Amino acid sequence: MIKAVFFDIDGTVYDYESADEKAQQALRDYSFRELEIAPEEFDGWIRKARKLADSRTGVNCAATHNRLIRFQCLLELVKKPLFPHAYNMYDLYWNTMIEAAVLEPGTVELMGDLRKRGTYIGVGTNMTADIQYRKIEKLGIGRWIDGVVTSEEAGVEKPDVKVFWLCAEKAGAKPEECVFIGDSLEHDVKGAQAAGM
Repeated sequence: MIKAVFFDIDGTVYDYESADEKAQQALRDYSFRELEIAPEEFDGWIRKARKLADSRTGVNCAATHNRLIRFQCLLELVKKPLFPHAYNMYDLYWNTMIEAAVLEPGTVELMGDLRKRGTYIGVGTNMTADIQYRKIEKLGIGRWIDGVVTSEEAGVEKPDVKVFWLCAEKAGAKPEECVFIGDSLEHDVKGAQAAGM
């Protein structure tokens, strides 16, 4: 018997790529206006900044998603002042991304049906808690969510089984009594299966 259903957030309950592209465009515009980085050069710089940030933080932790660290690295690479730009870019990226996020059709109906059945509804996601809570609030699904597990809380990224086991533990269920819904074969499907979901 299924006692709990967990949802990934990014790319599952909303179109991550579309929202991310709008946020990236806002950053290109800011970087051109404030940092004199040509829009056609921005994507290359941000890729280099991400690699640098990942080399510093590692990739199996929530810090790999921290845009403030990423933008700090970008500013270091292009030799521009951190203040006020790093935090301005951080706010611009997340505010634009979250504003652009649109809930996938049928999500509320599915969660409502699960609630009527008495099923625990959770979130299991790679990212920092602050940002994912903001997305959940903006998308209007917080009222359905019984529990949240982020990679920041778990200390590892999906597909590590620890994330999925923590989800099941919070639901008071065995992994085999849980279903995990996500968009990534590697992170969501294989990770959940390896954990026994």
